[in-house]
Amino acid sequence: MPTLVILAAGLGARYGGLKQLDPIGPGDQSILEYSVYDALRSGFDDLVFVIRRDMEKDCRELARRFPEKGPVRLVFQELDLLPAGISVPAGRTKPWGTGHAVWACHEAVARPFCVINADDFYGREAFSVMADFLGQVDPGESRFAMVGFSLENTLSEHGAVSRGICRVSLDGFLVSVTERTSIERAGASIRFQDGDGWGNLTGGEPVSLNFWGFTPSLFPRLEQEFALFMAQRGRDAAAEFFLPTVVDKMVAQGQATVRVLDSPDQWVGVTFRQDRDRAKARLEELTASGDYPRELWERKG
Repeated sequence: MPTLVILAAGLGARYGGLKQLDPIGPGDQSILEYSVYDALRSGFDDLVFVIRRDMEKDCRELARRFPEKGPVRLVFQELDLLPAGISVPAGRTKPWGTGHAVWACHEAVARPFCVINADDFYGREAFSVMADFLGQVDPGESRFAMVGFSLENTLSEHGAVSRGICRVSLDGFLVSVTERTSIERAGASIRFQDGDGWGNLTGGEPVSLNFWGFTPSLFPRLEQEFALFMAQRGRDAAAEFFLPTVVDKMVAQGQATVRVLDSPDQWVGVTFRQDRDRAKARLEELTASGDYPRELWERKG
């Protein structure tokens, strides 16, 4: 059975707090808990949380709610967790980014695995199609997958977001993914920051929301690319090592394939504090329709 890796070490600066564990659901569940619930009922049986050291107590308390078939292991994404021979540049305080967060799991994950964000609600179908895919790949293959969502359905009404903009072949494989930051609505248009100017998007582009399916063959390449990133940009205090950038390079060089899987579920995220009300309303709606119980977990002792 596959492993679920949940990226939960983000600082939540734009949200103004620990959004990964914010009680949003009708029974005061976090979005992270809905992802665990959907993953367990889709066939995942191994959970890895990538967190900061200061989140350990809260995450261990949360993990005690889960059924025994969903054991949780914690991986700490720390600044000094680096490949041999690399040190932290002076003045660096910001986490290294999603690529580093996944690489941090290289000693904890030995089978096909799914990577998600802790603060995104993806829906059950996304986990179901990913579990089916990962159940058919060998740990040594570089045969990956992602669940794609339409850009226009992933924007916030309250500020700019970052997304991996994808090009997909007619037969359903990823051709390229480009990380775009500061994507926002501008009247009837959608634009993104491009250097000192702005570029335009249609809204129909498929995007990556960090819902990936990988095998352990990814880890050596992540380490190689991270070492290169550190040599070139390590002293830039704001630079981030993006996971989609590595995937894009592997695809371009013919070293991996990425099947783009479709999900009809509606994505909901909480980038900004103002997004909370929309997420809360969506979870109330899904509970009322019977998609989720009001209490996700049986109360223990």
